[in-house]
Amino acid sequence: MASPSGIDSKTPLQLVPGIGAQKASLLERLGLRRAIDLLFFFPRTYQDVQPWNTTLELTENTRACVLGTVIDMDSRFGFDGRSSVGVLLEIEGGGYLRCVWYNQPFRREQFSIGRRVLATGVIKSSGVASQMRHPEVLLLAEGEEPPPAKPIPIYPLTEGLQQRNVVQSIAAVMPLIEHVEEALPLEVRERAAQKLASMLSASKASISNQSASPTSEPSWVGLPLFDGDVATTAPPKLLSIHDALRMIHQPETMVEAHDARLRFIFQELFVLQLALAMHRYQTQYSKPAPNIPSNAMVHARILKRFPFDLTSDQTLAIEDIRRDMAREIPMNRLIQGDVGTGKTALAQYAMLSAVANHYQAAMMVPTELLARQHHRKLCEQLKNSKVMIELLVGSISGKDKRELLQRIAIGTVDIVVGTQALISEHVEFAKLGLLVIDEQHRFGVEQRASLRKSRTVPHYLVMTATPIPRTLAMTVFGDLDVSILRQRPPGQSVVQTYVSEPAQQERWWKFVLEQVHSGRQAFVVAPRVEATGDEDAAGESVGAIQQWEILSQGPLAGLRVGLVHGRMDGDEKQQKIDDFVSGKIQVLVATTVIEVGIDVPNASVMTILDADRLGLAQLHQLRGRVGRGRFPGYVCLFPRADIGSEELERLKLFASNHDGFALAELDLKLRGPGELLGTRQTGLPTLRIADLSRDSEILQLARSMACEIIATDPLLNLPEHAKLRRQVVAKHGATLEISDVG
Repeated sequence: MASPSGIDSKTPLQLVPGIGAQKASLLERLGLRRAIDLLFFFPRTYQDVQPWNTTLELTENTRACVLGTVIDMDSRFGFDGRSSVGVLLEIEGGGYLRCVWYNQPFRREQFSIGRRVLATGVIKSSGVASQMRHPEVLLLAEGEEPPPAKPIPIYPLTEGLQQRNVVQSIAAVMPLIEHVEEALPLEVRERAAQKLASMLSASKASISNQSASPTSEPSWVGLPLFDGDVATTAPPKLLSIHDALRMIHQPETMVEAHDARLRFIFQELFVLQLALAMHRYQTQYSKPAPNIPSNAMVHARILKRFPFDLTSDQTLAIEDIRRDMAREIPMNRLIQGDVGTGKTALAQYAMLSAVANHYQAAMMVPTELLARQHHRKLCEQLKNSKVMIELLVGSISGKDKRELLQRIAIGTVDIVVGTQALISEHVEFAKLGLLVIDEQHRFGVEQRASLRKSRTVPHYLVMTATPIPRTLAMTVFGDLDVSILRQRPPGQSVVQTYVSEPAQQERWWKFVLEQVHSGRQAFVVAPRVEATGDEDAAGESVGAIQQWEILSQGPLAGLRVGLVHGRMDGDEKQQKIDDFVSGKIQVLVATTVIEVGIDVPNASVMTILDADRLGLAQLHQLRGRVGRGRFPGYVCLFPRADIGSEELERLKLFASNHDGFALAELDLKLRGPGELLGTRQTGLPTLRIADLSRDSEILQLARSMACEIIATDPLLNLPEHAKLRRQVVAKHGATLEISDVG
């Protein structure tokens, strides 16, 4: 249906009055092509324009809004390499304010002497000239009056596009609001608001009893839903779609902006959780799985294969697996464990359970290097059994591969270990009962779904050695049951971790020499294969290839120093790892290719160069490669020389913390979900407005309410859920195969 202006939701932006072809081409860079796209292009923050403050009202650590004229500008460069841009404003009514931006040199070009500016931010120092750091600013044109005292939306931009361009474009499509379909039933909105109010009340009571700081409150209370947001005392409410769209783009107060964003954050997470719950229902009930019991005799025989006692966490996880595999509902279980907690033993237990019941098992891993290692260890541990174990990777030659595929198809192979070659259309299993996926977060939902397109519906066990924050686990793995391993086997000591300066490297290499001469082995990790050729500009040290040459001829001369990196072919990489495992190589210089799965109990020391380039979770995985045997482990981090104080503090925090789950939560806050899981992660949904590191309480509420609805209406077939179903299919059908439901 068209609006009075003659446009509808599908109208191309160049045909919307007031936009035109030139502006439309700029908006297209932001992914905006139709009129409806603009309505759902949300502000990233707001400038809270209040009646501007006078000089006498400026108080340190309080938020203020100041109207002034630019009278001076400067650019500076510190010894730490950081740049700063300063703009001095003469406040209308008397006094001065200095606005400062760090590492944003483009700010210098935004201002000119004599330009009137409205600056909003927190006063960091007051006196003769007060100061604001990184304020939101509104540049006023000559003769332009300051806007009325209400929030100004700040949108993401692209080169050539200004805030006023976006604001005007959105204003042109605002009449379409009345034609937008309400996806959330009133009953859902009211119930969600009540639950949010209860959470707020319980949180405040807890804080009052514990005399805790405000940071203990839920993320949507006190902690902003956008940059610059503030806590509100009003009870939470979920607006109608029409009120929410109006208030998110044209709020009269910051409370309206907050309420509008709360509505859309909940909706985005609620629809996602509905999709995951529907997908979970599909995988559980679309087809039966084989019944694979583990009776007392089979259970005892498998446990005898382990040359160690299980931890309590492992025992509980095995009971979860036994219970799941004994049902005809397909097991969908994630084993999430910290470094060194023994996940591989659980996979071996599940695979041997399948084989004992005359079913095949397959294990898929992300790299050929890891596949070869798993295959070798399984062969060693089961060498006296009748279990037939084979390796299926891309480098296997044509004839050998054809013969292997035939054996898999007729059922003479019991366990197959491989890479993504396992999900090829050419692979046919005679009687597949179990799929094990190692480092599952590197594959994603789409690849997981492709594993279920075979004629059989196997049980499904996935593992990750990277502790995943709770909010990510509820999204990327929202369709899985979770077992968590935290306990380490007895005898494993905490790896001593240090953060050092480049000047201390000579002393550190002497310690590495001592360790190797005492019979231990060492890793040296460089994030890149080789230097880019612009080391001075990048502030980086050399890559793994150059580091191998330097160490072989310098500090570690006389030792057997090897090199492994991702550009080597599979056989060459495997040979280097084998030589390191056997002791032929004493020091292995490597990239992060050794991050997971490499098990060398004799390795006791690791050096990580340019450590600030890596995330905390990745550093934790690397640290897990040493101290795996009876010898204590040592890790030294050498960051680049030009890093700032915040980066240095991050590394020091890592050095003092050995809890992988706590580090993963911190990494999520510092780097965001995309960086944490990798930009190519196909399983991580694209979120328009929600933030997994900030909105965890809202996510939990959305999950619980979604599960309640799917429990009574698994396919959203009831008339009152029809609009929700359309939302789920439109947003997540392609990723989660929900469009095939019903």
